[in-house]
Formats: sequence, structure tokens, C-alpha cells
Amino acid sequence: MSYRPRIPSLDRRGVLRGSLAASAALTLPVVGAAAPAFALSGRPRAAWGVQVGDVTSSSALVWVRSDRPARMVVETSATESFRRARTWHGPLVSSGTDYTGTTPLYGLPPGEQVHYRVTLADPEDPRRTGEPVYGTFRTAPARRRDGVRFLWSGDIAGQGWGINPDIGGYVVYDEMRRLDPDFFLCSGDNIYADGVIEPSVNLPDGRVWRNITTEEKAKVAETLAEYRGNFRYNLLDENVRRFNAQVPSIVQWDDHEVRNNWYPGQILDDSRYTEKNVDVLAARSTRAFREYFPVSTLRASAGEGRMHRVVRHGPLLDVFVLDMRSFRNANSPGRQPDDTTGILGAEQLGWLKHELSRSRAVWKVIAADMPLGLVVTDGATDFEAVAQGDPGAPLGRELQIAELLRYIKHRKITGTVWLTADVHYTSAQHYDPERAAFKDFAPFWEFVSGPLAAGQFPANALDATFGPDRVFVRAPDRANVSPMETPQYFGEVDIDGHSGELTVRLRAQGGSVLFSKVLHPGRVGQ
Repeated sequence: MSYRPRIPSLDRRGVLRGSLAASAALTLPVVGAAAPAFALSGRPRAAWGVQVGDVTSSSALVWVRSDRPARMVVETSATESFRRARTWHGPLVSSGTDYTGTTPLYGLPPGEQVHYRVTLADPEDPRRTGEPVYGTFRTAPARRRDGVRFLWSGDIAGQGWGINPDIGGYVVYDEMRRLDPDFFLCSGDNIYADGVIEPSVNLPDGRVWRNITTEEKAKVAETLAEYRGNFRYNLLDENVRRFNAQVPSIVQWDDHEVRNNWYPGQILDDSRYTEKNVDVLAARSTRAFREYFPVSTLRASAGEGRMHRVVRHGPLLDVFVLDMRSFRNANSPGRQPDDTTGILGAEQLGWLKHELSRSRAVWKVIAADMPLGLVVTDGATDFEAVAQGDPGAPLGRELQIAELLRYIKHRKITGTVWLTADVHYTSAQHYDPERAAFKDFAPFWEFVSGPLAAGQFPANALDATFGPDRVFVRAPDRANVSPMETPQYFGEVDIDGHSGELTVRLRAQGGSVLFSKVLHPGRVGQ
């Protein structure tokens, strides 16, 4: 097991005390009731908690939401007593960002526990402040020997399974928090903007699933306000707020942040939508996503406003966050013999190849929001991911992935591991040219986890083009199995600082490890 500094349990309780006190004011509403409206009297309140994103060895991005216009002030310290605290003056949050704001932190010490608190001040009277909200995180190590451990999953509040107070809400977040990872990688479908949350759902065994509901979750999201309400929904859960206060995140998106199986230029044939242009919906969702998650490349000052990025987490790990939505071509039967757009777009593919070639990290995790060799359909004839069920030479979007895999092999880039979610079960696939129709690549592993809080589905078929072998799978035999009927899934990656070995564990809610695989640094094929 990798060594890295731990937060003693007493310190953790102390650090989070302020956060929990603040979040306690945001109690879960009665089932069937709308989310609480915050009173505008008194001082600014940050009852939605805090988040930290894209942590490196020297930087981080802190997020908060106010209940009114306020100035965001962040203090950081090496101790929970906040002696010798450093103050960071953040933005004025207002209705233009739904009262959300982020403050970048720079010059942080590597490999250290950072305690922080966020205070919201009245812009007319800076002395008039709300109760501070507390959090903590670890910066990435500068030394290899410290090791890295993180979790990943995705798919939250999908298929109508929302926050159920009868089972304690999203209790899997509390289980993940207690594992105390360095960060959490969310592989997409952070929300289901196209998924209605009903007050109750009848289960096949006669039980009743009850949901906390809100006005914005009563229909598909179309307006900016409705997308914002979808991102707020998960923050109603105390487990999520507590998790966010302790575990930093690396967040990407997939389709349900906008609408199921969407692609640029799509015009909807769906009676639930009055706005049929998906590009309009995607722009609104992007704005809400930028407001509700601390993503370094989406900040207004970042300029580019893009989802794909590299988050460098010390000498052992670089995380390459892909965007397999914004630049893809239309879903189709996927049999094109020539396809330069693919699922990444030519520019993003060039960016990824360049960044992989210049990475000096021992391990290069490719965070994909969709799997490579699993056949994901879109209707009767079209396909949603990369694979399209033809086991022969690469066609359609497979051509772009073949180009990438060929590049990795010929440039002798070692330590690539693919992580994803999307399909609502957990599995491990090993890809090998000896089994493949396309052979000009080095063997690699792809690991799938999720959902965190959504329905589970049977395993997808494999496409033999890149020679996948499904070494492990845990999936139900029927569609949309509720979280009350089966445990939710998340994955764990542990990189040992001494040996450099990377261990992947596929976990089920409740503490069990379903599958484990150790990968060795510098080797090809594993």
C-alpha cells in the first residue's frame, strides 16, 4: 500500500465541523417538496458546501455558492487552527453565475495537507460576513515515494433514481470519503438533465423507492435555470457535500449533462423538448457546468473554455481528461472507411498525442467518458461510442482510436491505462493485438466502473477490432436495476511510491473488492 500523509480522525472531524455546521442548515426537504428557498435576510450563506478541483502539486481551484451577491474570501493554512493563514481574495459572486464562484490557489506546498475555509462577505459592508465553510485537501506529491491513490466512477441520479432519504441518500459517497483518497475522478454523467425525478417509483419486489424532488427535476432541462437546478440537485445530499469538503475532484462530462446520446448539430425529434437544437442546449449546460464545478480550463480567465485537459499529479501520474462529446461527428452505423472527425475531433486528437508524448509521469491515465471496445448502441442502426459491432478492420470512429493506439506504440509511450464509466456496470478489459483485427498497437487495459447513483444494466457486447478480452464483469441480467436492489460501483487506483506498481480495484458499495489487478511500470502489454 502506498504511503502518503493521512488526516487523523480527530483532525478530520475538526476540519469538517464548520462545513457540516453550515450544511446542516440545508436539511433535506420532505419527500415530494421542492428544494428550500433561502431567506435573503441577514448575512450571506454558503449552505451548498465547498468543492476543490484540478489539484496539482502547487495549485487548486476552490468553489462555493452563495445565497445572494457576496465577495468570496478563501483562507488556507497548514493547520486546522488556521494559524498563519494565507488569504485569497476571490470574485464577487452574483446572479450572473447563479451566485457561484471559484478562487484559484497558487504556490501551495507539494504533498501537504491544506486546510481551507471560505467566507462570504457582503459587498457593501465587508465586515458583514457569513459563517465560514471548511474543507481540506492534499496537494500532489513532489516526491515519487509518497504514492498516489484515487477513486473513479460516474452516472449520478440517472433513470429516475434520485436522493432517497429512506436509505440515507447517496451513502456510497460517505463510503468513498472514508477511504480518504487523494482525489475523485468523475467520468461523466454528473447529472441526468434529461431524466425526470418522480416522488416515488414502484420496484419489482413491491417496495417503493422515494425521491427528494425539485421543480427543475420535474421535466427535462432546457433553460439555463433548469440546467442549473439539475447541478444543484445532487448538492442537496449531505453525503455529497461532506465528500466534496474532503476529497478534491477531477470532473469530465458525457451525454446526460445535456441530453441522452447527443452530438453537435443534432436536431431533436423528441416531444418533451420545445428547444430542438442540441447546440443551444449544450451551450446552456456548458455554462451551468462551468458554474457548478471547479474545472481549471473552464474558468473565464482560462480563455479556451475547454473540457479536455491534463491534470498533473506529481511524478507518478498524469490524468488526461478527454471530451468525447463536443467534437464528435453524428452517431451513425459507423462503417465509414475514412473518418478524420471521429469521437475526439482532429484538434483534440492532436492535443492528446502531443501531451502523451511530452508526459514524464510513470502512469498516464486516459480518462475517457465512453469505453473503446464495448458496443453502445443509439437506436436500431446507429452507435453511440467507438465500437460498432463489426469485428474487422477499423471503420468509422475506430479509425481515430487506431491512429492514437498506433502513435502510442511507435512513440514507445508506456504506462497508459484507460478508465471510464457510462455503461452502468463494472468490468475489466484487456486489449491485445494477438486477438485483434487491427494489430499495430501495444496491449493495454481498460477498466469500467459505475454507476454511483443510477440504474444498472446488462453487459454490452464486445467488438473484436482491438482484441478486447473481458477478464472480469459484474452486471445484472435485466435493465435499470435500482440502487435499492444492487450495490453501486466505484473503482480505486493505488500507485505505490516505492515500486511504482499500479493496482486497480473494482469495488462495490458495502466494502467488497470485486476484482484487483496489479500493473507494473515501464512494461508493455501487462
